[in-house]
Amino acid sequence: MPLSLPLPRKLAAAGIAAAVVAGGAAAAALAAQPASAAVPTCSASNLYLSLGRQDHGAGQLYWPIRFTNTGTGSCALRGYPGVSVLSVDHRQIGPAATRTGQSFATVTLRPAQTASAVIHTTNGPIGGPCRPAGTYLRVYPPGSHQAFLVPASLRVCSNVFTISPTSH
Repeated sequence: MPLSLPLPRKLAAAGIAAAVVAGGAAAAALAAQPASAAVPTCSASNLYLSLGRQDHGAGQLYWPIRFTNTGTGSCALRGYPGVSVLSVDHRQIGPAATRTGQSFATVTLRPAQTASAVIHTTNGPIGGPCRPAGTYLRVYPPGSHQAFLVPASLRVCSNVFTISPTSH
C-alpha cells in the first residue's frame, strides 16, 4: 500500500525532490564550465580607470590605460577596450582606435589589482597629418557598454591609432 501524505507534505516532498534534481544538474553544468566562468566580468561600478606613463620612442607614442578593481571581490576582463578621442565638448575626433590583433586571455583582477591596455599612435606627422588634440578619452572596458571619460590630451597622428588587449 502506497504511503499517503497530506497535500502540503506531498508538495513539499515534490519540491525538495525537484530541488535536488535541479541542484545536481546545476552542479554538473557548473563543473563542466572553465574555472574562469565563476569570476564575474568587471563592471564599470567596480573599476577605476587612469592613464599610466607615456612611452615615447622612435617617433612612436605608447600610453597605457589602467583598469583597477575597486570592488570587494575578484572580477575578470577579457579582450579589447573601446577607445575614442573626444574634444572638450565631448565630440569624437576621428574614428575609434583599431585593435592590434594580438591574442588575449582572461585577466582576473583581485581587489585593488590593475590590468592595462596600451594605446599606440605616432609622435607627429611621420606618415600623414595629425588630428586635433583631444581633451578626453572615452573608454569602454572589455565586455562593458558603459563608458568612462578619462581626461587626456592626445593627438592622433599619421592615421595610427590602435589599442592592445588588456593584460597584467
